Parts: sequence; C-alpha cells; structure tokens
Amino acid sequence: MVFKCIEAEKLYAKDSNLKKEDVQILQEWLKKQPHLPQLEESQLILALHSCYYRIEPAKTCIDNYFTVRTHCPDLFEALNESTLRKSLSVAFINILPKRTPEDYAVLMVKLIDSKTDNFNCVNIINAINMVSTLHLHEKVVANGAIALFDMKGFSLAHLGKLNLTAIKQALYHVQECAPIRIKQIHIINVAPFTDKLIAMLKPFLKSELYNMLQFHPTVETVYKQIPKDCLPKDYNGGLASCEELQADNLKNLLENYDFFKWHDSQKVDESKRFGKPKNVSTIFGVEGTFKKLEID
Repeated sequence: MVFKCIEAEKLYAKDSNLKKEDVQILQEWLKKQPHLPQLEESQLILALHSCYYRIEPAKTCIDNYFTVRTHCPDLFEALNESTLRKSLSVAFINILPKRTPEDYAVLMVKLIDSKTDNFNCVNIINAINMVSTLHLHEKVVANGAIALFDMKGFSLAHLGKLNLTAIKQALYHVQECAPIRIKQIHIINVAPFTDKLIAMLKPFLKSELYNMLQFHPTVETVYKQIPKDCLPKDYNGGLASCEELQADNLKNLLENYDFFKWHDSQKVDESKRFGKPKNVSTIFGVEGTFKKLEID
C-alpha cells in the first residue's frame, strides 16, 4: 500500500483562510534552506494552519519540527512493528473517529495493561507520536486538538518510570514544533498523587498550555466539552468500544509503514544549516540521556 499525503486542494477547500500565495512564500523560503528536507505542499499548509496563517511563525514551526525529530529518534522515529504492537497492548492511543461540534480532533490515551513492568514511557510517547503524525498527514486538518487522558490504572510506580528528559523533549515538541492547535487538555479519573505529576510537568509547560489543564474525578463532567457521541462506548459514548477502536487503529498503522519510512527520511542536515548547527544540547539545554523521575 503506497501512502499519499492528503491532497492540498482538500485543505484549501475546507479552510477559506488558507491562501495559496502564503504557501508559495513558504515554498520559496524552503528552497533557500538547504538543511531542510523536501516537503509536500500539505505539510507546509499544516504548519501555516497551526500558526494561524502567520508566515514567520510557520517557518519556525517547520524548522523546529524537523530539527527535533532528527535529533530525538527514540521519540520520533517510528517504532518497529513488534514494539508498536507491545506499546498498543499497554496503552489505548487513539484519535477518536468523530470530532466535536467545533471540529476538534480528540486524542485519547489510557492504560490497558497496568503492570508497571510492561510500561515503557519512551515507547508510549513514540506511539502517541505515530498515531498523531499519521492522522495529520492523512485526514483533513481539524480546527483544533483536544487531549484526553484517563488515569485509571496509573500508579505511583508508573510515575516513577517516567523519563524526565523524554517528557521535556515531548512537551517541547508539542508546544514548539507539532503543527496542531491545542484547545483543551482533560485528565479524568484523577489519582491522589496527580499533584506530583503536575509538579513534574509544570517546569516544561508554557502558561498557555498549563492553564488548559482540566481535572475530572470521573468522565461525566467531560461531557460538557466533549459530547458523549464523540467518545467510546466504554465511556457511555456513541463510538465503538476502545478495543474495537484500538484494533482499527493498529491495522491502519501497520498498513502505513511506508508512510513512516518516508517521514522518518525527512531529516535535517546540520552540515548544510546556515549558522551554528543544532544538537540536543543546544535545543534543550540538557544531555540526551533519558533520566527517570525520582519520587520522594
């Protein structure tokens, strides 16, 4: 199965604010950036859309996106099939098939297997990235994104297995690189130690994202912002069950490994960058070794 990015014309047709002349400016700019890979028109549109049609921020988004992906392969280079299957047996990771009335896409993540020995933070982050990246390249871009995390089954032992460096890099990618508009972040079935989790994340979160965090003891209070018909059957929603959605998602991922092979080849060449080359230390200010969180 040969993957083809969504046609640019479909993106123009949906969004009247997108201007071809702005995308052409990005195309001309890209020709003058020898360190960047060749990009599809739809990829430039994604960056422009995520930056609310501002050309200069879109340029920064594009450069950041491919730079971070190149220098953080453990997080952003596609998992092999075996590791992907294992990761998706541990966590439900899905862009739910029905968008909200505002045309927001909902990314839902929750544990399936709560055994801490099977929990690998880096691989779960990578799987989330794979699901999100494929969705961005094959579907008409959403007006915004909602992140929905269910903490049921997540324990202090899981918290202790989180990698601070991986978390920092992933959150940098979300805030500075990924061509998405984050609108809401919901955490349901909050655990008593949620304050420890948030204290860990806060140094890596811009105030804009931090202020989006909403905590729910159960799923019921989420319905005001994510209608029931946009949620899985497991949450009294109108969609298929999480098990069915996960099976469909895994099938789609496995059928599109040619996409991941192509996307992974889109790397920056630091030897051709104008100015000082970048690396993990210059981007994040830390060494690239993943460090585990120590819980007091």
